[in-house]
Amino acid sequence: MITCAEALVRLLEGYGVDTLFGIPGVHTVPLYRALAGSRLKHVTPRHEQGAGFMADGYARVARRPGVCFIITGPGMTNIATAMGQAYADSIPMLVISSVNRREHLRLGHGRLHELPDQRALVAGVSAFSHTLNRPDELPEVLARAFAVFGCARPRPVHIEIPLDVLDADASHVDLTPRAIPAAPSAPLAVLDALRARLAASRRRVLLAGGGAVGAGPLVQALAERLGAPVALTVNARGLLPPDHPLLLDGVQSFDEGRQLFDEADLVVAIGTELGETDYDFFGKGPHKLRAPLVRIDIDPFQALGAHPAALPVVGDARAVLHDLLATSFDVQTDLEWAHRRVAQVNAAVRAHAREQDRRFDALLTVIRDAAPDTIVAGDSTQPVYRGAIAYRATASASWFNSSTGYGTLGYGLPAAIGAKLAQPARPVVALVGDGGVQFSVGELACAREARAGIAVVVWNSRGYQEIRDAMCRADVPPLGVDVEPPDFRALAAAYDIAYCAPANLAELRALLAEQHGKTTPGLLEIDASRFSWEAQ
Repeated sequence: MITCAEALVRLLEGYGVDTLFGIPGVHTVPLYRALAGSRLKHVTPRHEQGAGFMADGYARVARRPGVCFIITGPGMTNIATAMGQAYADSIPMLVISSVNRREHLRLGHGRLHELPDQRALVAGVSAFSHTLNRPDELPEVLARAFAVFGCARPRPVHIEIPLDVLDADASHVDLTPRAIPAAPSAPLAVLDALRARLAASRRRVLLAGGGAVGAGPLVQALAERLGAPVALTVNARGLLPPDHPLLLDGVQSFDEGRQLFDEADLVVAIGTELGETDYDFFGKGPHKLRAPLVRIDIDPFQALGAHPAALPVVGDARAVLHDLLATSFDVQTDLEWAHRRVAQVNAAVRAHAREQDRRFDALLTVIRDAAPDTIVAGDSTQPVYRGAIAYRATASASWFNSSTGYGTLGYGLPAAIGAKLAQPARPVVALVGDGGVQFSVGELACAREARAGIAVVVWNSRGYQEIRDAMCRADVPPLGVDVEPPDFRALAAAYDIAYCAPANLAELRALLAEQHGKTTPGLLEIDASRFSWEAQ
């Protein structure tokens, strides 16, 4: 007999899943019995929120969904925050959970781990949530999940399986993975309308977001074809090479950037929500674009969102840009204007930098360049906030963090572990603050066990310094922000990992280069009050 749990594992293997994250519990024993002898690598985090963040980081770098096995009840409440971050950032995540037996569901009899309704709990942080009532449903429901990941706006999917269904006979179920449709492009008539708008304009600006991550070469090709400046959101960094003359810094929230957008006679937004944390970081209010707006997005709700589009183009960014560029069309460009204004706007935005900003710029450059092809997974911390404006990634999906969108704390460390497991040969840095890292510090043990040799760079400013500064600017007494950090040297020793406290950027660069290639994590503490910025 093949149980439903065993059928699930075989189907996951068939869809190309190779790694999953989870904490075993009494209600997931059938799932773990099914894992025995499978090809799937299991990683045990120390908290289900960590499992979700690891799956998130894994998915961004591996370009396939991160998968979690989660216990009934508290496991689902724990992972909901990570699902919220993935939902906001359009990250594919498959959460498989147990749930009480079918005859006990929603009766409130005080069963172990019982919730009134797990599906209702995660309704707002998932593309869909499904209760598997029979093993026969499994192939169809899994196919729907992978269709969301591959040809719709990718977001978490939750499938809960009652305890009696996990053990039910699935010998009769067809375990052949179903064919998943290709990501859709736009109709020919819409592409022709887009070409006509591009041909009728001369000064164009491209705004690219996380939905364009898989279309980097095409975004660059379109920008060069149109002679268009390109502004990238945090999740889109790396779509253009860092030295490209058409690449803007994170200028979207600055007056200078907005002035540039107003000079354009056409704005093309590709895979971006035009959301507050990328386009209104300073709370000035939404920018009212003067030029006609084209929105290319796989999500029709975004194509018709708060910034109305003169031409909504619903389709996958890569497919749309491929089809758009496959047919020649004549355009006039003002390349001199584009290069000149990009240089002027970048220079003006950099001129706003304070001394602390310039120090963070230097810090981020060292982290990026100490080893080739570095991935940086960040938390909500001061250097990462600065990176939202100034960081230039060398490749797509190599700079991501939780400082925008949903904006949770505790993300950076577990997300870096997931990224390292997806690409073991690449150097991975978790850039975290002393406050945020305490949300998930237990995952250092998971990193060591999983042989994820990440560098954990802790910016230790002794508390929630960014919030403290915001309170002071608002004339609010800074309460609750002076949080005492742990002794990070002792903490590293407790987890049996390497510890160093670089005194300056030169030492940090050497330590990061040395960490590359190791299979155990290292913790590098930067003491904000003692770090020397003069010694390079």
